[in-house]
Amino acid sequence: MEVASEAGKKPKPKQKPRSEEFTLASIQELQSPSPSSGFSNSSPVKARFRLDKGGLVELRFEQESEPKSLIQLDLNNTQIFKLTAVQSVCIEEGSEVNKEKTYSRGTTIQFRNEDESRAFHYAFELWKKEVVSEGSHLPNGTMTSLKSKFDSKIEASSAKMYFHYYGQLLHQQNMLQDYVRTGTYYAAVIENRADFIGRVVVDVGAGSGILSLFAAQAGAKHVYAVEASEMADYARKLIAGNPSLSERITVIKGKVEEVELPEKADVLISEPMGTLLVNERMLESYVIARDRFLVPNGKMFPTVGRIHMAPFSDEYLYIEIANKALFWQQQNYYGVNLTSLHGSAFQGYFSQPVVDAFDPRLLVAPAIAHVIDFTSVKEEDLYEIDVPLKFVSSVGTRIHGLACWFDVLFNGSTVQRWLTTSPGAPTTHWYQLRCVLAQPLYVMPGQEITGRLHLVAHTAQSYTIHLTLSTKMWGPGAEQGGILQTSSGKLDLKEPYYRMSQTPVYPVAQDQQSQQLLQTQDEDGSDLMQPPPQQSTGAELNSL
Repeated sequence: MEVASEAGKKPKPKQKPRSEEFTLASIQELQSPSPSSGFSNSSPVKARFRLDKGGLVELRFEQESEPKSLIQLDLNNTQIFKLTAVQSVCIEEGSEVNKEKTYSRGTTIQFRNEDESRAFHYAFELWKKEVVSEGSHLPNGTMTSLKSKFDSKIEASSAKMYFHYYGQLLHQQNMLQDYVRTGTYYAAVIENRADFIGRVVVDVGAGSGILSLFAAQAGAKHVYAVEASEMADYARKLIAGNPSLSERITVIKGKVEEVELPEKADVLISEPMGTLLVNERMLESYVIARDRFLVPNGKMFPTVGRIHMAPFSDEYLYIEIANKALFWQQQNYYGVNLTSLHGSAFQGYFSQPVVDAFDPRLLVAPAIAHVIDFTSVKEEDLYEIDVPLKFVSSVGTRIHGLACWFDVLFNGSTVQRWLTTSPGAPTTHWYQLRCVLAQPLYVMPGQEITGRLHLVAHTAQSYTIHLTLSTKMWGPGAEQGGILQTSSGKLDLKEPYYRMSQTPVYPVAQDQQSQQLLQTQDEDGSDLMQPPPQQSTGAELNSL
């Protein structure tokens, strides 16, 4: 904590660093056949980003042993391009000032490893967006003068709709009335009071402020509730209506990528999960908040997320989707032949992931899982998620696609608590998700199914899903055989088909419970940490 410079005055917020330094393996100017003049191999090259008094941002390359030997670039006129994983080139564009022309120049940068290359590129983009203003003050924090990384990677229209949606009480009510969700969060916090008593907590994307209130109930010293939408105003009202807790909660309206807090957090709490865990791309904001606000080895609630996947067979669903395109098979629609658009319409309907609750008996093989550890994952790792698929069919049937669901772990010091969206468990507002292939596959019992699930983030705060499933040779001599059938699909997670608004809970048979929840494996086939059966479903939380 900062100390007030004069009695009775609040401490001033910390100033952002006005320089940042990186160590490089070497540099070379493009017009020079050898390393830049004045640079030797006797000591490493330093790259320094610097904000001068006039508000200009520059990049300097120099050696500490020979500080006068430098290349100086104006970041306003400089771009960076990756050549390889550990090599990049900076190009400073030429200009004409006072009738004096300067020409473009290039500098090749060699990094020591890929992680340092990635960190430098990230810093380059942030410093390039540096502005002169010192930032506008908020009642409980300061906006950073760096342009938000959120704004740089998310299109404005999507962000506007996103914050408008979550700024409405009816949508917050929908989430609060998901008693599996809300009850599990409450239990995870209250049962782990030891992690909250006397601690500083940051609620990332606080919404109505309900998780902040839970943290205060658990004994938090202070909670900073960060919310970017208009819901921040409602959160203030709700928190003020609970005076026994409100003195220890501060609502800050702004994005976690932008706001500054007066102190570091011991605990982060958030509900960053979307459909298929990653939809809406809020996990990235959760990770950014971790890097900006959390003390080393601080707690994160939730701690780990898992995306579960298994092939399924559902003839009724397939026919339902395929029949939607029958309209375009009409040859005489008010005298117009529509059939030329049937193929496009057919593919269009299969580009929508199906969100509903399904009977777990539709699964034809034990599930595998992809694990995301929120305490260590890098933000960039969430831009593309590549999951190799490998299953063994337990029945002979037609496979219509891949079923997906997720769960998250609250790894408290006292109790481990799981929140699951699995088929057969009490239904949540996330339901489950299925990617339906336009071309089904035929399998026999014991036949191997392979493939790939590739998620690519896009600027509409979601992902493009690329799914491929293949069946391999089966029976005698199968080890010499190859792929028999392959089916692929491209789906947009932003545009799902919400099939049901209210669905029954499908009971899970004991043997299926074992397959789907207790024996889930990750991509390499190794067993994962598993939730206790009674904690995985959250059924007992309905009484909270």
